[in-house]
Amino acid sequence: MKKSLVLCAGVCVALSFTSCKSNESAYKKMYDKAQAKHEQPATQPVQEQAPVVAPLVEKPANQATVIDNSDNVAVRSEDFTLVSGSGLSNFSVVVGSFSVKANAEGLQSQLNNAGKNAQIVYNAERGLYRVVAATFATKSEAASSRDQLIGQYPGAWLLYKK
Repeated sequence: MKKSLVLCAGVCVALSFTSCKSNESAYKKMYDKAQAKHEQPATQPVQEQAPVVAPLVEKPANQATVIDNSDNVAVRSEDFTLVSGSGLSNFSVVVGSFSVKANAEGLQSQLNNAGKNAQIVYNAERGLYRVVAATFATKSEAASSRDQLIGQYPGAWLLYKK
């Protein structure tokens, strides 16, 4: 009985080793086949298409003079209320936005000490206090002022009340 058990175990071990060997060779064959396929040059050459270029059409130049490019300046339109200051005109230059009123008041006092007539407006929809450095009747004046302030306040922008 012991002999048959030992014999059976030996046969099982021998079969398992031979089956591993055959699997190893099968894997090796697949690897070699894939490697050979990878090393072969592509059979179809890649064709590049030339870009399509439209022909030039000459047209006469029209006489147009640009007088003022201020209409190309972006303006945000918001609904707000004046919190502090003497009153706003149509277009205002905003140099800071804060969720805390004390921070807006700090920037307002800095601007007032620098000779500006700074004001604070509150946008209830966004919950932000906007600090206005200057206010103007026309968009071009406001754009010019914003361009001067943008060196000190890089995020300066124009505001128009809805």
